[in-house]
Amino acid sequence: MKSNKSRYILSLCLFLAFVIWTLAVEFIDVRPIGPEGSAVGLAAVNGAFNSWTGFHPALYELTDKVELLALAIVFAFAVLGLIQWIQRKSLKKVDIDIIALGGFYLLVLASYALFEVLKINFRPVLIEGVLEASYPSSTTLLICTVMPIAHMQFSKRLPDGTLKRIVLPSIYVYSVLMEIARTFCGVHWLSDIIGAMLLGHALNTLYGAIVRSLRPTW
Repeated sequence: MKSNKSRYILSLCLFLAFVIWTLAVEFIDVRPIGPEGSAVGLAAVNGAFNSWTGFHPALYELTDKVELLALAIVFAFAVLGLIQWIQRKSLKKVDIDIIALGGFYLLVLASYALFEVLKINFRPVLIEGVLEASYPSSTTLLICTVMPIAHMQFSKRLPDGTLKRIVLPSIYVYSVLMEIARTFCGVHWLSDIIGAMLLGHALNTLYGAIVRSLRPTW
């Protein structure tokens, strides 16, 4: 119980860190250094990092394609929940962690939608001639939320054996490579990446705490 309480505290701390970081991006060192004179917070740091990395369209397109794996995992768990619902003939009989996972995915989607309305920053490059909102990085948020929870689910649901020994480390490798690639492909400011990581880990830490409250053996 003490360990799980610490997860709730960690999640709260990460949420607070995300809020503080977002306020910093919104109000500190805001200058028009983006395309079409768009204003960017933490301009000195963001501008320097973007000048160092440059823009790599091939890497950007690759990450856009590879992130489909994370979306496929979301779809797979949605199908699992639907199958359990049909077979057991009651939503109440669906595994509680799967129901919580559905709520978790909706929360991630709501977070994405919120920042499509509250435009904090715009990309450092135009995408097909359009200036798009970039804070927090949606791809980084997807990876930081979906993949740790996938690791948690697979570690409990896959039987011990070769498949499990391959899948679990692969999730970590995929996550790290995707986050590095998205950071250096040049379609986000550094603050977009950091914000997404803070929010993503706050959300998945909260999910882990909730599931362990509902299923202590997890």
